[in-house]
Amino acid sequence: MQKYDINQFSVNTILGWINTGEIAIPEIQRPFVWDSVKIRDLMDSLYKGYPVGYIISWRNPDVRLKDGTVSNGRRVLIDGQQRITALRAAIAGEPVVNDEYKEIRVKISFNPLTEIFATFTPAIGKNSEWISDISEFMSKDSGRFSFVRDYCEKNPQADRDFIERNIERLLEIKNKNVGCIELTNDLDIETVTEIFIRINSKGVVLSQADFAMSKIASYGDFGVNLRKLIDYFCHLSKEPKFYKQISENDSKFVETGFLDKIAWLKDVNDDLYDPDYSDVIRVAFTKNFERGKLSDLVSLLSGRNFETREFESEIADNSYKTLLKGVLDFTNQTNFERFVMIIKSAGFTDKSLINSQNALNFAYVIYLKLKEKGFDPGKIESIVKRWFVMSVLTGRYSGSAESNIDFDIRNIVKHGADNYLAEVEDSQLSNSFWGVTLPQELEKSSISNPFLNTFFASQVYFGDEGFLSSDIKVKDMIEYRGDIHHLFPKDYLRKTYSSKSDYNQIANYVYAQQEINIKISNKAPKDYFEQIFEQIKSGKLVYGNITDDDKLRENLAKHCIPELIFTATADDYMNFLVERRKLMAKKIEKYYKSL
Repeated sequence: MQKYDINQFSVNTILGWINTGEIAIPEIQRPFVWDSVKIRDLMDSLYKGYPVGYIISWRNPDVRLKDGTVSNGRRVLIDGQQRITALRAAIAGEPVVNDEYKEIRVKISFNPLTEIFATFTPAIGKNSEWISDISEFMSKDSGRFSFVRDYCEKNPQADRDFIERNIERLLEIKNKNVGCIELTNDLDIETVTEIFIRINSKGVVLSQADFAMSKIASYGDFGVNLRKLIDYFCHLSKEPKFYKQISENDSKFVETGFLDKIAWLKDVNDDLYDPDYSDVIRVAFTKNFERGKLSDLVSLLSGRNFETREFESEIADNSYKTLLKGVLDFTNQTNFERFVMIIKSAGFTDKSLINSQNALNFAYVIYLKLKEKGFDPGKIESIVKRWFVMSVLTGRYSGSAESNIDFDIRNIVKHGADNYLAEVEDSQLSNSFWGVTLPQELEKSSISNPFLNTFFASQVYFGDEGFLSSDIKVKDMIEYRGDIHHLFPKDYLRKTYSSKSDYNQIANYVYAQQEINIKISNKAPKDYFEQIFEQIKSGKLVYGNITDDDKLRENLAKHCIPELIFTATADDYMNFLVERRKLMAKKIEKYYKSL
């Protein structure tokens, strides 16, 4: 059975829908990304009668009102916002928001003599052959004949009939048809979500979060401002300088008071947790609705009663208010900064150490839930840190993230976060995990690895110095983009091992100062450790600044380096890796249990 209807509607009709609120076009779905050349090309295609692609919308399901009647929802735009925004800019003369959140006018000019469209320039404005701004001309209901007369007087070389025909064709753009695909309103939310996700826009697959954002924007001024709150928070977290543009160019949003709630970001330059809109929606939704599947959010915002399977306006209204509360909790300065501090206190002090955004998001959910329930701050810190590190080590949200999030939040609500975490630890982090599974997981060659990153986080947590250093910390090397080096030099191993997966084993990696790595060069461990022991005897520094045997062994222990390295050659490399993996796993276990 066909799940959609295909119709043709005039440009005038579509613009009319927008003006009357029939179709929801968010003021800030994203800043307008089309440049003026694409707007010009759209006008040219309409003028010539070329196809301009389909607009895809879905009419909200029928919503049952309090008096028992049924109300058809507004159309939610699924695809085609940039084209509609371009039509509004070029034909209706409405401003667009650029990538600096400034409202600007994009004027499209037309030359009736050459039938060419162009972006307005001062030179065009002075040239009598051009209609400088087609929106001003097309907004007039009459006067075309006098315009043709005046135009021909200013341009005596023009053929009157030719100009009159081209002016008629220009005005006819408003009556040109655009294809509209409307998904039937009896489709369930899950099906519409699936359709939405399958639609590609400029090669980027749309997500459930995109769908949720479109749905939010369809809820009048409240929805538009909620959407702006989410979008602006995400942009400010990455680019604090945008605060000035927002405050100067969006007076309506400023009046809501929401900008004051996120203004603190203008003075923050920490990039450990830079959420995008999907992160904000997921955390706010999971925390306040205690569900994990974003398709459920779209259902609730549509007013779905999960028991009766009907759609009720009261449920929709309450869902928007509940989501707003969740977003405000997410964007609260105290909440956000305290959470980031907790993650840093677990040793994850730099963005490069975090492989899973979903693990970070869910840890924030737990923080917000526990704070709301009035847990002791120290208890919150311990639970959040352990849950985050457990999630990273087990890859808990790397596969079916939504299903696992949904499962976890329901169990946390049912059993309590502390009790449920203990259950997960018993099943996922048993002795066999620490003694067998984790050493096996460390047998990898990718430097961007959650297990290696957790090991480095443990070194930050314990305050370890770099390899062969007595003063420079691993933490400092990570934060200032220090170098990760090979204990068995890569060039040295290549003589014996040809595969990258062999000489780039993560158990061969260590944080070391660049000058130490340069001194090691391509020497066998046996050779450069002979020089290190000579350094200890003589006090003459060559590798770092350690001149004490006990300090050397302590440094190696912090890096989980077995002492067989003292006499190791390429023949000992594989045995070295096995031993170091075991030591690394033990350190990670000690680290986790101390959180």
